Amino acid sequence: MDKVLIMVQDGSNKLTDIIENDIGGSIKEFLNWGLHIGQGDNSINITIGLLLAITIAFIITSFVLKWLRLLFTRKMGQDDKLKFISVFKFIKYMVYVVVVLITVSAAGINITILITASAALFVGLGLALQELFQDIIGGIFIIVDKSLSVGDIVEVDGKVGKVFEIKLRTTRAITRDDKVIIIPNHKFISDIIYNYTQNHKTTRENIRIGVAYGSDVELVTRVLEEIMQTQKGILKNPEPFVLFEDFGDSALLFSLNFYLNDSFGDPKIKSEVRYKIDARFRDCKIAIPFPQRDVHLFQHIKNQ
Repeated sequence: MDKVLIMVQDGSNKLTDIIENDIGGSIKEFLNWGLHIGQGDNSINITIGLLLAITIAFIITSFVLKWLRLLFTRKMGQDDKLKFISVFKFIKYMVYVVVVLITVSAAGINITILITASAALFVGLGLALQELFQDIIGGIFIIVDKSLSVGDIVEVDGKVGKVFEIKLRTTRAITRDDKVIIIPNHKFISDIIYNYTQNHKTTRENIRIGVAYGSDVELVTRVLEEIMQTQKGILKNPEPFVLFEDFGDSALLFSLNFYLNDSFGDPKIKSEVRYKIDARFRDCKIAIPFPQRDVHLFQHIKNQ
């Protein structure tokens, strides 16, 4: 019985030795196979084991990030969810970089050497991609503080456009002549941008016009008010109004002030109002003057 027990123990020990020495050694040798650069503490070893560890770390990190995204967006509306996902993509890339560095460091590679060796490259990339990072930061600010939304009407560099897409790096808007303008997001944090509709969709517009001196100003005011009351697209509330602005060089200056809920299409409405003003002024014998100057010529005769 003792011999049998000894034989079983010997067999078990041999099996353990085979697993540890042969199979375990083969696996360890396989995982250590790869590219080895340098010696000692300054060595860099890019092995199958390292690549496998990075892959596993990526999979775990991706799963955790996906779970966090679902956790944070489960109660958000569709618009807020899309904005959060745009910011989350940038955060995700940064997390991946940190995970790779931690994994490489845990594998025994001195990441200080890698950082030092690529310092010049990082400086060059930083200078080259400076505006890109500004755009990304600007996009994050836009999304987080909601300073800009899809549907807003903005004026950038003298061009008016309606925003239809906000991305992490750029914002896209369509102009009044149906052309797409691509706006780098850093402009929204470094330049002065006019947002016509951030506070509300209603905007006040105006048209200025001059009439000849001697015109019946009460009649002019009444005609202008009637035109605004009947013009399609001009809101009745708030009520449009006329201002007698000033006595100009050649004309009495008036302004028509009215409210629209679509300032993006205001050039068409203003054009229709001007057509009506011209027609009504002709009917009412109200003259629209043009600038005039009196020139006096003096002739000096030189005595011979």
